Amino acid sequence: MACCGEGPGYATPLEAMEKAPREEIVYIPCIIPPERRGEQPDYLVTVDVDPKSPTYSKVIHRLPMPNVSDELHHSGWNTCSSCHGDKTQRRDRLILPCVNSDRIYVVNVGDASRAPTLDTSIEPWEMHDKCGLGAPHTSHCLASGDIMISCMGDPDGNGKGGFILVDGKTFIVKGNWEKESVKFGYDFWYQPYHNVMISTEWGAPKCFRNGFNPADVTAGNYGNALNVWDWTTRELQQTIKLGPDGHIPLEIRFLHDPLATEGYVGCALSSSVFRFFRKEDRTWDAEKVIQVAPKKVEGWALPDMPGLITDILLSLDDRFLYFSNWLHGDVRQYDITDRRHPKLVGQLFLGGSVCRDGKVKVTDDSELKEQPAPAFIKGNRILGGPQMIQLSLDGKRLYLTTSLFSSWDKQFYPELLSKGTMMLAIDVDTKNGGLTLNEDFVVDFGKEPNGPVLAHEIRYPGGDCSSDIWLATTIHKSKV
Repeated sequence: MACCGEGPGYATPLEAMEKAPREEIVYIPCIIPPERRGEQPDYLVTVDVDPKSPTYSKVIHRLPMPNVSDELHHSGWNTCSSCHGDKTQRRDRLILPCVNSDRIYVVNVGDASRAPTLDTSIEPWEMHDKCGLGAPHTSHCLASGDIMISCMGDPDGNGKGGFILVDGKTFIVKGNWEKESVKFGYDFWYQPYHNVMISTEWGAPKCFRNGFNPADVTAGNYGNALNVWDWTTRELQQTIKLGPDGHIPLEIRFLHDPLATEGYVGCALSSSVFRFFRKEDRTWDAEKVIQVAPKKVEGWALPDMPGLITDILLSLDDRFLYFSNWLHGDVRQYDITDRRHPKLVGQLFLGGSVCRDGKVKVTDDSELKEQPAPAFIKGNRILGGPQMIQLSLDGKRLYLTTSLFSSWDKQFYPELLSKGTMMLAIDVDTKNGGLTLNEDFVVDFGKEPNGPVLAHEIRYPGGDCSSDIWLATTIHKSKV
């Protein structure tokens, strides 16, 4: 999707927020549960999110992949708003890395946006032989026209953080981006104006692919740091250790303003949010600004249950921060006008592991006076917990799905494998803050034609709050 003939996306984050049309469809990868993994391929669905449409809240297209056991996960674009000034570029390919198979699919969404087709694929050996990397995760387009994809391991599943560069026209792997690899990888965000890119750490693929084992944390098989890179030289400049309050830093978000020198990262296991920032000496640092207190429980795997922050994002005006607590079962909205002191202004419980009618008894809770009630929509109980989230460009609707990763789903919410996950919609109060479940919208992936599936990340054809990166040069041109 292009705006005003200038190239992909929009000139500024605020232009996207104010001028973008309301979203009509979204793309979501659907993962086959482990028990059926070798029998059926994962697939990409198109979901109708237009309330004026007769197929509102329904899957309108399914694109199966040609292989099995891939584990589709996150997705990205061949181009985005970083290429807005280039009229030759077109956002028409969705990039689908596979965490388990080390394969990368390229899906054509430009010729028929409501019914995408498979264009090509990058096979595992290309990444292994050329880059020595595996377990691809986050995909971002670059202003150069290349696609950059973070990786979390080597071809054998050991921890290794690095990045591959893919030609955005031919989809041939060009090689490594980094001059040296780091111990772990996961997400990343770049800010060329400040010559910086910062990446995060999940863990060793051979560990997290099999589910979560606390012993792997003790053994040092999960990450605990932010890695700061020189965007021009591609060299590692700093490693910021987050300490005991920053275990497993996952999604990282710079402020959308490309001149900003700060942002936020959610740390899953520690259930904390850190603000990272550039200091006066031009080095980078991080400080904890949000802590979700663990709940003391009985009837669960451990005596303390973390919230498990699994996804975060920022509104395009950099006013609100949102994140999901997959285990506790709530979605939160924070006003971040005061960057160092986020203020909780919205919270909504939708499932989770501590519902009052479940097997888990909360014995000590510093936040709630009683365990939350189970949540229902259209007569069906919401299973699992809020996980992947995506905000509409105007900031008024927050969509979510309830699957984290197939082996972790099996471990923490085994009912998802037999009953499927859901996609839900939340109405957002953008004036005072507040979250309300949209009772008219639900996609039940337990009712898919060939059996229940695990739906994951959400993408809009025109870009969104977590895939588009704006460049200062583009914004300066837009003001001329």
